[in-house]
Amino acid sequence: MAGAETAWRVLIVDDDRELCELLSEYLQADGFATETVFDGASGVQRALSDEVDAVILDVMLPQLDGFEVLRRVRAASTIPVLLLTARGDEVDRIVGLELGADDYLPKPFSTRELAARLRAIRRRVEPGDPAALATAAPLEIDDLVIDPGARTVICGGQEVRLTGSEFALLERLVRDAGQVVTRADLARDVFDRRPSTFDRSLDVHISNLRRKLGPRPGGGERIKTVRGRGYIYTVHHA
Repeated sequence: MAGAETAWRVLIVDDDRELCELLSEYLQADGFATETVFDGASGVQRALSDEVDAVILDVMLPQLDGFEVLRRVRAASTIPVLLLTARGDEVDRIVGLELGADDYLPKPFSTRELAARLRAIRRRVEPGDPAALATAAPLEIDDLVIDPGARTVICGGQEVRLTGSEFALLERLVRDAGQVVTRADLARDVFDRRPSTFDRSLDVHISNLRRKLGPRPGGGERIKTVRGRGYIYTVHHA
């Protein structure tokens, strides 16, 4: 990942060349570095090249669509991916998040909102002061160990690969383990936005975490839903 003092390198994968040009101009003026490719196969290749820091990925690509691009990228990398979906198509958004997208925006969207989402994603994958993180103590609960400095998660003795959004969400829940963290707090602290009734991002990311981490030692949910309030990372009570 690029350091905080350097421009974030964003790959735009969309077959709409006019839109790519518009996004590139706007994002470059906003301090990002951009490159564009117009097909899915090239998108996979560039996303896995270690030469970009984040991907803006359109779902509606010819031949190799955005979902297949995301599957192939996630098989080898946790690079942040912001998915562009058709307005009103909630199924596409949920599928994209389940496949590992960090966030989504429905078309048409404002370029200002796009830039804001990218900055929020960057804060999730490059949070805090590096010097402070390097000396931060790991968070440990039962068989779960989170290292904020190395940004690694060990669960049941095995490393679990999480996206930046999943890592930030899990860390936030674990820091208040045993207490309810409201949806509003999670939306603000993790996603840098207000909660919305129509935004399923949080629910799908929680579902992904449950699937990747599995049950608690001896059984039981690690992350419980508290209806009407939020979520709680459970702790063992003797």
